[in-house]
Amino acid sequence: MTLPCPRSSSTASPPDTHRVWAGVRRHLTRTDVEAWDLPGFGAPRPDGFGSTKEEYAEWLIGRLERIGEPVDLVGHDWGCILTARVASLRPDLVRTWAGGNGPISARYVWHPLAKVWQDPVEGDRFMAELTPQGFADDLITGFEVPDDLAQEMVRHVDAPMKDSILKLYRSAVRMGTEWEPELAKMTAPSLVFWGARDPACQVEFADELGRAIRAERVIKLDCNHWPVLQRPAQVAAALEEHWQRHQAA
Repeated sequence: MTLPCPRSSSTASPPDTHRVWAGVRRHLTRTDVEAWDLPGFGAPRPDGFGSTKEEYAEWLIGRLERIGEPVDLVGHDWGCILTARVASLRPDLVRTWAGGNGPISARYVWHPLAKVWQDPVEGDRFMAELTPQGFADDLITGFEVPDDLAQEMVRHVDAPMKDSILKLYRSAVRMGTEWEPELAKMTAPSLVFWGARDPACQVEFADELGRAIRAERVIKLDCNHWPVLQRPAQVAAALEEHWQRHQAA
């Protein structure tokens, strides 16, 4: 999520669009929340946009600069990784930060599907052969995403999203090594929330991220990779408590 004080909003990540935040938003009392689609993930890609991790971070910085005041910034998965990057590069844009299930560590080993996407031959073949139902089945069986939500997620997987996924992951082979040192520059009060049974982004990286950014809290929820889908009420409650603690800041 991403928004200015006292507003708040969210960023999507593969294969997500802003819709992934719908359940959390229903449980929030705030009415000034925005959920943002990243270019290629439900939003058009600007001319010449290469869908690399650096370009996504710069795109987020540009959107935040246009708001004109510090925001309560939230992200999940790649949204977590990118918003943490923004908060480390431009702490002046961020009032508070929260994120989860997005490791930023030199010790993190990319999960098997990410490694497929990072391979130029295997990744292209995977996307060429990908069917919506096959993707939905993987989300349901591998990540415990409820059937209706999985179907909604894959319904928005199109050619630009497939291409953006491949380009983003191929730009990020050494993301942990490259971006982890900058986490020490984050100054915003921070919250880490994490699905404790995530097979792709193991829960020990929640504690590691929390230490790196000096997070006030690290919350581990009894769910898989998508706490925003699987535990939306708990995520919303944690966010509102986090924001309220810093209302006068």
